[in-house]
Amino acid sequence: MEKHIQSKGAIGIFDSGYGGLTILKTIREYMPEYDYIYLGDNARTPYGTRSFEVVYDFTLQAVKKLFDLGCQLVILACNTASAKALRSIQQIDLPLIDKQRRVLGVIRPTAECIGAITNNRHVGIFATTGTIKSESYIMEIHKLFPDITVTGEACPMWVPLVENNEYQSQGADYFIQQHINRLLKNDPLIDTIVLGCTHYPLLYNKIREYTPSHIHIIAQGEYVAHSLKDYLQRHQEMDKRCTKQGKCRFLTTESKEKFKESASIFLKQDDLKIESISLE
Repeated sequence: MEKHIQSKGAIGIFDSGYGGLTILKTIREYMPEYDYIYLGDNARTPYGTRSFEVVYDFTLQAVKKLFDLGCQLVILACNTASAKALRSIQQIDLPLIDKQRRVLGVIRPTAECIGAITNNRHVGIFATTGTIKSESYIMEIHKLFPDITVTGEACPMWVPLVENNEYQSQGADYFIQQHINRLLKNDPLIDTIVLGCTHYPLLYNKIREYTPSHIHIIAQGEYVAHSLKDYLQRHQEMDKRCTKQGKCRFLTTESKEKFKESASIFLKQDDLKIESISLE
């Protein structure tokens, strides 16, 4: 049965952790007039090591919560949720919940930009174990560009480095060099690397330092923001259902203090007002 709770609302941004804040930050820079609700399932992060079924269940809970808060459009600013849950939610759940609402991910917009960036059609992906195992980037890129060779490299230590504020430490260099070397050993022809996790932009400077200068490095935020702006321009009916007062709410399943401390790493802000919620 369809539920129509509100006809207008903020744009929902969901992530299992804090990395989605890098997406939110860029989207707000592109589209500051819109209202946003950021929801982090920080108490149950990380999603990257969880099964498809668990990620789907958790993500659907978050989407329903954002719908209950009036969101007409929800962005899964989480590569793992986009890889493991997005398709099922779009095809199975949305028709039952509300055919007018939309849930979008971050993998498709990133894949769309690849063709214009790579010169020799060899692309590498750095991502969590769950995203690499799902092969979502390979599938999305091949739908658009079947001639591109895609090589994935799982980097399980990179998210903890960021969330523990160790991403600028010398200890981070070892893990970054290790995965760059592995990726380029598997395909020495790579000329473009996608940072397929929303945490990884904070590691960009170190990744750039240890990556050959001719290789392009793509962080997702700019492409996701551009894609969202284009989507709303093409879908005026949805744009009219998004409120525009320039406001932003932050919700977390973790303690407000913990979220505020960690969010400051990503947003460089200390004055955030945080609300604690439960998804279970």
